[in-house]
Amino acid sequence: MTEPVNIDSRNKEIKCREKDDKGETNNISFIDLEGNNLNCLENNVTSNSLDEELNNDEYSNVSTSDGKHEGIRLKKNLESRHISMIAIGGSLGTGLLIGTGRALKVAGPAATLIAYSAVGVVVFFTMSCLGEMATYIPLDGFTSYASRYCDPALGFAVGYAYMIKYFILPPNQLTAAALVIQFWVDADKINPGVWITIVLVVITLINLFNVRLFGELEFWLSLLKIFVMIGLIILLFAIMLGANSKHNKLGFRYWTHPGAFKSYSDDMTPSLGKFVAFVAVLIFGVFAYLGIELTGIVAAEASNPRKSIPKAIKLTLYRIIVFYMITIFLVGLCVPYDDPKLLDTNKENNSIAASPFLIAVINSGIRVLPHIFNGCILIFVFSAANSDLYVSSRNLYSLAIDHKAPKFLAKTNRFGIPYYALLISVSFCLLAFMSVSSGSAKVFNYFVNVVSIVGILTWISILITYICFDKAVRAQGIDKSTFAYVSPFQPYGAYFSLAFCIIVALIKNFTVFIGGFDYESFITGYIGLPVFVVCYFGYKIVCHTKIHSSKDVDLISLKTTVDKEEMDHNITNALNNASKPVPKGFINILYNKIGMFLDRIL
Repeated sequence: MTEPVNIDSRNKEIKCREKDDKGETNNISFIDLEGNNLNCLENNVTSNSLDEELNNDEYSNVSTSDGKHEGIRLKKNLESRHISMIAIGGSLGTGLLIGTGRALKVAGPAATLIAYSAVGVVVFFTMSCLGEMATYIPLDGFTSYASRYCDPALGFAVGYAYMIKYFILPPNQLTAAALVIQFWVDADKINPGVWITIVLVVITLINLFNVRLFGELEFWLSLLKIFVMIGLIILLFAIMLGANSKHNKLGFRYWTHPGAFKSYSDDMTPSLGKFVAFVAVLIFGVFAYLGIELTGIVAAEASNPRKSIPKAIKLTLYRIIVFYMITIFLVGLCVPYDDPKLLDTNKENNSIAASPFLIAVINSGIRVLPHIFNGCILIFVFSAANSDLYVSSRNLYSLAIDHKAPKFLAKTNRFGIPYYALLISVSFCLLAFMSVSSGSAKVFNYFVNVVSIVGILTWISILITYICFDKAVRAQGIDKSTFAYVSPFQPYGAYFSLAFCIIVALIKNFTVFIGGFDYESFITGYIGLPVFVVCYFGYKIVCHTKIHSSKDVDLISLKTTVDKEEMDHNITNALNNASKPVPKGFINILYNKIGMFLDRIL
């Protein structure tokens, strides 16, 4: 039996003692944090000397208290592989698979690719900023980060803006699930409310029990989504090369005719029309990336965030390049922006038929593929609904923990699930039944239009919070080389992304002024801005809050607790690795090597 007796954090070694069956100490061994046995001392070892070593542990006097008790504490049961897979496949959903069709129809393939790439750069900087804060001291959500590093009023505003967003998104995903199933079963035969009810019950049960169940399910769903996207990339590439019923090699044909860029209106000059179209599809790019900040939410329930979050952030970059840039490039080669199927969905923007990927599959003439692809979309939508409900409940919990919502919302069950917050989140999912009525569906679509502006405001808040955090770190002389993860190109990346997001937030619905004023789209497109401003200044006036001075920002409390949790986790992993038997046989060795490889990348 091997147990730790002393930690050398500078040399990253663990001094251990090994006992025989009678409990007698035989030797002392030194194990590094990768589980490698460094050396062994077998002579003149006494229990007293070991006890002295144990008492010298530099972490022995550290309090593990985070100010919470068992009734309001989340369980840190998400492993590195869970968070990594959630980071890769977490936000892949209808925004990419369906929303891309709207962008392609408005601006053409080249403009869509450029717009999504520009937003992708901003998303990476935003995620890396969030990752640096989350690995330094993991907190319970964006509310807590903003309140601690910037201004409690900003924490209040972003918390409630995010709450609105995630009260709308889960019912939207449930509605999308019903639309997907209508591809096989007509709504006249079975009411869509039946499918909404089934999916809602399933995701509620998943979120009601141990968060590890949520993490495990999302791990496999994300893995499946990754395989689907890779398969889709291969399929689109094959269709472009002539793998279709007519054996036509498409190449860049559609970039020549009808063209790579499309004018927003025939009443504009070609150059102005193409520029307006490009700016208009930036918001579609934002919608496609919404939810990518999920990694920052799950950090609060990660067993070792300083290991898992940096990996997740790095994988985010690969996801942007592979699953967004490459797929959008290929679908633009396979579907022209004037395809009749795209034009026919002009009044059905939320319809599954609006997906350019499905249109590419249908145009290929391979009969069975549309049904397979529709099944894949159903998996994407189910995963999105599941994760959106999770985020909704955790955001309410974060507001309660930060004393910005009723205290009862912070109560957790024995699994560490904030059940009151989950119950309220589930109740808002009932809005999905509005889509059963055609009149109510129009009203619900207005709600969905609010989501994009709230998403941008969330990114703006994250970037402002990071800028304040970065200034505080520099002002207090803290060396970033000691950080588990450091965001690249800072603070310039944060300032660039902040400026970009502010511009997009202000111009996101400028097209309502073209061809007559559309007041309905104007109100729903910008309503989030005054709500956010009122929340910020209202809280500031009532509670008399101030923006924290860089020298006064709290960068100390809870850090030692997090340091100890990290070391405890490393000790456990090191001892487990050290006690593993050496694999024998080709199959066992191969299996062990594959496991080590997956552990490194995930």
